Amino acid sequence: MRALTYIDGLWHEGNPSLMGPLSHASWLGSVVFDGARAFEGCIPDLDKHCERVVQSARCLGLEPMLTAGEITELAREGVRQFPRNAELVIRPMFFAEEGFIAPLPESTRFALTVHEAPMPSARGFSACLSSFRRPAPDTAPTEAKASCLYPNTARALSEALGHGFDDAVMLDPAGNVAEFTTSNLFFAKDGQVHTPVPNRCFLPGVTRYRVIQLLRQNGTVVHERTITRTELMTADEIFSTGNFGKVLPLTRICKRDLQPGPVYRRARTLYWDFAHQAD
Repeated sequence: MRALTYIDGLWHEGNPSLMGPLSHASWLGSVVFDGARAFEGCIPDLDKHCERVVQSARCLGLEPMLTAGEITELAREGVRQFPRNAELVIRPMFFAEEGFIAPLPESTRFALTVHEAPMPSARGFSACLSSFRRPAPDTAPTEAKASCLYPNTARALSEALGHGFDDAVMLDPAGNVAEFTTSNLFFAKDGQVHTPVPNRCFLPGVTRYRVIQLLRQNGTVVHERTITRTELMTADEIFSTGNFGKVLPLTRICKRDLQPGPVYRRARTLYWDFAHQAD
């Protein structure tokens, strides 16, 4: 896997050292990041991912020294150093170097990594219900794409893998459906689409927003609302949206098998068309 990282004005090959054991980010978790995708010669919604990493930094008490526009240009510079059709992840991040408990805002640093990562297969994935839940907004920085949120995500994913599934459906603090471990969740019932309403316990993704917009423009009814486990288990189709895989079908939920359906295929086609037209 080839990787390039921009730090302190220079591009470095591989995985350069960024932090020491005394860095605030190393031992107190003051790290935020975001991810965009380059594939088939396009980079959909790169600007929105760069805007979000700046917002996430401010949410965690950091002081971003680059604008979203400057990060976007750096990202494009990095992507140009790979073949045009390379499948890449673009990951900007801010982190604090100093502070005690609270990060020192003026110690904020920035890094941007572009690395090869194949797009996952569209054959689909399986998921079970997780025993781990998304945190409430008064217990964690849920409005940021913060690294400190991911250990709990990792526990949910490890649990699912241990039970023979690829992923897990995580619930919110009230016991309603929130999302998959690393992607947002949609289901179709009688031709209409349903997705959990953002309630500040999970991050409503850039790809999620785009797919909702595209489906509605295409004439599909999309409901953002509270969704129960029972509703999910009786869905006609279930699919995910997220940066890494974009739009993928769920083919098994617990003991029930599903097939990629017409609503999923419509969503994926609309997104792929948008991605190529936008870039």
